[in-house]
Amino acid sequence: MDAPFPLTSSLSQLSPKRDRMAYTRRALPCLLLLALTFLGSSMAERDCRVSSFKVKENFDKNRYSGTWYAMAKKDPEGLFLQDNVVAQFTVDENGQMSATAKGRVRLFNNWDVCADMIGSFTDTDDPAKFKMKYWGVASFLQKGNDDHWVVDTDYDTYALHYSCRQLNEDGTCADSYSFVFSRDPKGLPPEAQKIVRQRQIDLCLDRKYRVIVHNGKNIFFFTILFQDLLRKALEVCCSLNSKYMKSNT
Repeated sequence: MDAPFPLTSSLSQLSPKRDRMAYTRRALPCLLLLALTFLGSSMAERDCRVSSFKVKENFDKNRYSGTWYAMAKKDPEGLFLQDNVVAQFTVDENGQMSATAKGRVRLFNNWDVCADMIGSFTDTDDPAKFKMKYWGVASFLQKGNDDHWVVDTDYDTYALHYSCRQLNEDGTCADSYSFVFSRDPKGLPPEAQKIVRQRQIDLCLDRKYRVIVHNGKNIFFFTILFQDLLRKALEVCCSLNSKYMKSNT
């Protein structure tokens, strides 16, 4: 009895499939090599020296003033604002810009406090580059004098800030921080997100940002802090009193 499908026909149908699979296996290493080469050339073309970073052209600090909500941040070394970060920029009648910022800070890994920060800005030759002197209302908060660059903004939707605290010998940044700001506490629209992502790449900081939470818990936890201190103090007093009573019996 003849087979419903001749064997030669079946083999002829399988042969092209085997050829394609063999070709794919041979081509895969080449494709991976090409991808790595392209990635390497792209990174080589990117200049990560701080002096090469571009900032907002014709920056207008009056349009920049107002309330900004931090949506994401790249942390520096040391103590830094964690979440619920809101900044308020103002420009006085003399054109002097200043700012206040609030956000949660965690001390000693378990104490949450609301940090109130104040900053004053000194103009430079570039209208988008400032020297920012900052300090905390509370004495335990950091103070310093950092660069404050407005990398990009449309004034109404988004803004990207950058600061480098220390340079490497090759001109790249050893310790930097950056904020992604939004006028809307709910976040940035897709178009603005795309622009910001590209500018983060330009700063050589892509994939180095952390999302900032805005949940309204921007209060000073003094009550919890003092309750905990009081509890510990009472425990110490009770322990000392117990030892004193035993020593006198």
